[in-house]
Amino acid sequence: MATFGTLSDRLADTFKNLRTKGKLSAADVDGTVREIRRALLDADVALDVVKEFTGKVRERALGDEVNKALNPAQQVVQIVNEELVQILGGQQRRLEFAKKPPTVIMLAGLQGAGKTTLAGKLAKWLVKDGHTPLLVASDLQRPNAVTQLQVVGEQAGVPVFAPEPGNGVGNPVKVAKDGVKFAVQKQYDTVIVDTAGRLGVDAELMKQAGDIRKAIDPDEVLFVIDAMIGQDAVATAKAFQDGVDFTGVVLSKLDGDARGGAALSVASVTGRPIIFASTGEGLDDFEPFHPDRMASRILDLGDILTLIEQAQGAFDEEEARKVAEKFATDTFTLDDFLSQMQQLRNMGSIKKMMGMLPGAGAMKQQLDNFDEKEIVRTEAIIQSMTKKERVNPKLLNGSRRLRIAKGSGMTVTDVNQLVSRFEQAAKMMKTVAKGGVPNVPGMGPIPGAGFTGGRGKQQPKKKGSKSGNPAKRAAENAALASGTKSATDAAASGGSGFGLGGGKTPAAAPTAEEMAALTKFLR
Repeated sequence: MATFGTLSDRLADTFKNLRTKGKLSAADVDGTVREIRRALLDADVALDVVKEFTGKVRERALGDEVNKALNPAQQVVQIVNEELVQILGGQQRRLEFAKKPPTVIMLAGLQGAGKTTLAGKLAKWLVKDGHTPLLVASDLQRPNAVTQLQVVGEQAGVPVFAPEPGNGVGNPVKVAKDGVKFAVQKQYDTVIVDTAGRLGVDAELMKQAGDIRKAIDPDEVLFVIDAMIGQDAVATAKAFQDGVDFTGVVLSKLDGDARGGAALSVASVTGRPIIFASTGEGLDDFEPFHPDRMASRILDLGDILTLIEQAQGAFDEEEARKVAEKFATDTFTLDDFLSQMQQLRNMGSIKKMMGMLPGAGAMKQQLDNFDEKEIVRTEAIIQSMTKKERVNPKLLNGSRRLRIAKGSGMTVTDVNQLVSRFEQAAKMMKTVAKGGVPNVPGMGPIPGAGFTGGRGKQQPKKKGSKSGNPAKRAAENAALASGTKSATDAAASGGSGFGLGGGKTPAAAPTAEEMAALTKFLR
């Protein structure tokens, strides 16, 4: 995640220095804590939060849990991870819905924090979760705020209650109150009220927000804060907490290149949980906030759970089953290949997904250079083919490939590379689908994946005994010469691990049950 990029790099460098140490001294711990403190301060984390955080890390790092650990460096990383989770809020907090609908959600925050766009994102997320939300345009001050909410609502497929044109016209408190009444009449189960902001905290802003809160008695008041505002986040959050109070926080613009201090400060300072995070400009770039997952991302430990959730939301299970069957029967076509890529694109940014993998920080340069439009180019090439060509790529002779290249705006080399990648992928997946283990290019044969019979079978080499005892060496050499094993040799070979036979016999081929399990895993 871009917001925490610099902080993640600094922390990774700090922990790298610990890996060479078998035991940590007090000086090692103090040096590590000092570097963590500098990294957090540079990331604009509030000073009080930094002091409390580093104090807890130091106390635990000097304690018995590290001294008795087999790997002190990993134990310190674990401690930092656990303490990061705590300052980010500890446990995940979900939206609380009213027992009797509609659930009223009020959005508050400064102008420019992204409240209006976030209203659309939250509405779309609620629709996916089976709710029927209504957007209420109570920001009647900012120019074109009502129009913007209507546009966002249309994009999200959610109705907007907007009786006033805005631009300084209308009573925002009355609009909010009427919006809730309208939702009750039309049986919407959720109401999202977009309110006005200011460029800075002032009495007029707080009075209007307070009046709206009294009028609609919301079930949730979400404070929307720009993750890029740094140290000002703490003062702004405290001002809103005193003036309006809020039940939860939403972080916007987490995809920015700022230092991320707001995210690490606001929950700890206000005592209010972060419920959602906005991670991009699209309406789908929105996710529930998990403190443990965010801590893992900051420490470059990955966020596999979120990645799996996104995949489950984008991929059709029935379609995946059909594709698996096509692999097994050798009927996988370029149309299927195209369908799989389009589902992959529906998951969102490939770069963001790759960034959720453990150790993604080490691939930072490759991720920065990754071109998201590569899938679009591949789609263009496949869509420039005829139906017959997609079903049977063997029809693609030179003239056909030239036509496809011109039709897609690509080169013949691009077409050739695509066909080659498709054939390799189809071949590998067919092997897996039939219970085999594929040869991955550049990796060579996989140990334990079976051996060739007859001609390809290598004979074990007979080696002389290397025992330092002359009598024992003579006995073992005699045993080797007669083709039998000594007792010690038999015991050693019988206990060989990983099915490799101690280098004396070929590895046993995997059983049918093992291959079935592997196939199921790879699918």
